Amino acid sequence: MRLPHFIVLITLFSLSVIVIHRHPLIADDSTASENQAHLEVMTFQTASGETKPVQTLNDWQKRKTQILANMQLVMGPLPLPEIPVPLELTVLEETTVDGILRQKIAYHTESLERKVHAYLFRQAEVPGLTAAVLCLHQTTGIGKEEPVGMGTKPNLHYAFHLAKRGYVTLAPDYPTFGEYQIDLTTENRYQSGTMRAIYDNQRALDLLQSLPEVDDERIGCLGHSLGGHNTMFTAAFDDRIKAIVSNCGFTRFHKYYGGDLRGWSSDRYMPLIRTTYQSDPNQVPFDFPEIIACFAPRAFLASSPLYDSNFEVSGVQDSIDLALPVYDLHGVSNHLKVNYPVSEHDFPLEARDVAYHFLDLHLQHTPTEIPSR
Repeated sequence: MRLPHFIVLITLFSLSVIVIHRHPLIADDSTASENQAHLEVMTFQTASGETKPVQTLNDWQKRKTQILANMQLVMGPLPLPEIPVPLELTVLEETTVDGILRQKIAYHTESLERKVHAYLFRQAEVPGLTAAVLCLHQTTGIGKEEPVGMGTKPNLHYAFHLAKRGYVTLAPDYPTFGEYQIDLTTENRYQSGTMRAIYDNQRALDLLQSLPEVDDERIGCLGHSLGGHNTMFTAAFDDRIKAIVSNCGFTRFHKYYGGDLRGWSSDRYMPLIRTTYQSDPNQVPFDFPEIIACFAPRAFLASSPLYDSNFEVSGVQDSIDLALPVYDLHGVSNHLKVNYPVSEHDFPLEARDVAYHFLDLHLQHTPTEIPSR
């Protein structure tokens, strides 16, 4: 039976209205025995170990610091080099696609021995500074080629779509995908593939900021699936990302395959989830409601299809509900959005339209051309 269009809770015409009410198709299967710490987003621990309510922005900064510290317990420490290695951007090849310059590039991130490869879309003529979007790919062997339009899934060609819309877009490989072939088990610089990807993405932001046509105050990040949570993890640690879109990217850990977190524990993700925390969400010291809260006051859109078999939709609704008070505290509750497309694990046209308009709004970007999709 075809479902009515009104169950898509955010439309192109209601981007200024936050929607947090539970949809009747979203199950409520809360686990009474689960660890409550991640649900108490509006509390923080004092130096003496006392739990206190978050009442001020200063209180929230203490809580946010604690969340980021807990993420690093699982992901490993975020690199903070005093002087990062030079990017040394190299253009490997370039072509014009539908009037847009597409460059295949390489640049250093954390080592002078290796360069990350990426595709960069740039407009031939840019009237002044423009907005940019870092576009992160899903789990696919071709890596960066999918979002730039070289893969077989047109719904996931968002780096190309946004470039046709007038954005500068950058699509790099995630470690172990595309041309980023690396044995994570033999690497000692990072405790997780997740943290390696976060730092690589921070260097990608450095690269975007180095481009003369990019307004470094108008940078967004968008990803699907692996790219969706890669976007979220990066944005938690880097405030330069002003607008964040995650499609099919997450659910609360307790609602991920019944709380079995082995899918998060491979070397390309966070192996400590398995070896230290027994793949148990009650032991893992962070969860997605806390990550989303860290985005405030920046704009975040969760695009969560109703029939996504990877990321259970009620865990997305929980996360939005729990993070909302932090946005209220900042006075920007309208910056927190959620959309429930009528689809499975995909990024269909209606969902992309919502996401692209969301980026336009919060990056103050006027589309130069609405692409055919």
